Amino acid sequence: MAGSQKIPSAVPPAIDPILAARLEAIKQLAGGFSERVAVVDRNFNVVYANESAWSEETSPSFDHSAKCYEAFAHREDPCGACPATNLFESSEVRSVACSSGGDGTDCGMHQAFPLAASSGEVKSVLVRFKGPLHPASGAGNDASVARKDVGLGELIGSSKPMRELLDMIRLVADSSATVLIQGESGTGKELVAKTIHRTSYRRDKPFVVVDCGSLPETLLESELFGHVKGSFTGAHASKRGLFEEADGGTIFLDEIADTTATFQSKLLRVLQEGEIKPVGGNQSIKIDARVISATNKDLVELVKAKAFRQDLYYRLAVLPLYLPALRDRREDIPLLAQHFVEVSCARHRQEVRHVPPDVMQALTQALWPGNVRELQHYLERAVVTTSGSELQCKDLVAAGSEQAGHDLRTVARGAAQQAERARILQALQQTGGNRAKAAKLLKISRASLYNKLRAYELGDV
Repeated sequence: MAGSQKIPSAVPPAIDPILAARLEAIKQLAGGFSERVAVVDRNFNVVYANESAWSEETSPSFDHSAKCYEAFAHREDPCGACPATNLFESSEVRSVACSSGGDGTDCGMHQAFPLAASSGEVKSVLVRFKGPLHPASGAGNDASVARKDVGLGELIGSSKPMRELLDMIRLVADSSATVLIQGESGTGKELVAKTIHRTSYRRDKPFVVVDCGSLPETLLESELFGHVKGSFTGAHASKRGLFEEADGGTIFLDEIADTTATFQSKLLRVLQEGEIKPVGGNQSIKIDARVISATNKDLVELVKAKAFRQDLYYRLAVLPLYLPALRDRREDIPLLAQHFVEVSCARHRQEVRHVPPDVMQALTQALWPGNVRELQHYLERAVVTTSGSELQCKDLVAAGSEQAGHDLRTVARGAAQQAERARILQALQQTGGNRAKAAKLLKISRASLYNKLRAYELGDV
């Protein structure tokens, strides 16, 4: 790697295998980046830093015991209350950022992410600095900033959580390390996986999607690994598995938390060995497919409950990504709304509608428990069911107007209706759209649920 002679290392020879995999992935990614990237352990030792992280006058003077505050803040003593230390103290902290210290000599850390070992303990942190040491000049740099402001590929967003996510996608895209995408239903996990694939050098190879939650264990194993003729009843011919179909490209395992312990064991072996064995076969087949998995459940909690294999979790989460819920990125709603309206108008052969300010305000303030997917479906319904040059969303606007009033009873009623609508959507999501089960979960009659679905215009949910 370019500049490797300048890189100090505080990593002992017997490094944890999961930590080693993460470090190797970071090295592969960050070696040619203009963005400044480093890995630091809990004792402030620089485990790794890419070429861009070093200034010409700094790098030659440091050996294997370099400290981050010496190398990047040019200090003789630690910076004091470094926010990165919080990542070592609590597994609940997923990222931290740093503003300039009181003496103005901070290291320039923009954001830091935890790097956990097989035991789950955070052993080091990945640090992204605030900008290139030698920024690109002129229009090229401005174009890069402009792209980051609007999104990446089909991912749209300029909010801080989305900018951080898009930065991480750019960072991990060209690695072959596994990626685990976690986020609520409807946040766009599959779209993130597609964006990673399309941003990587594998973009011209297949992108294969597998819904692990919709297939029984035996069929899932056959679909992924393939089978030989006569291996089970109905296997009238040999079949290539989806791992083979994805060779050279990316395989996306959606709802990975819904797999059984037996299947998890077999998947772990595939990740460890880089080869598959078809059902009923004796010969292993080498495969080169990048694995991206996703779940809307908390895998850490499932590991603690022994409902998911810990060793598989760390194999899947070499590079973990977290998608923010729509409520945590409300400033992106106008961008998303305009995009969805334009796409829906084109799909249904209608002129592009203007979204008036009161409608946009209502869209921005709504709860959207179904996240981006719910917003998209709502706007498509609005495009189809209204006419004129302006988009009409009377139910949302009315709810917003009620809550904006000074009558406390009116405000409370509007809030209650919004909360009830959100709970109904949540129940339908939990039951896979089964209205009878949703009514039972909500402890109301099926007729009451149907009435509420009509009242809240949720008939097609």
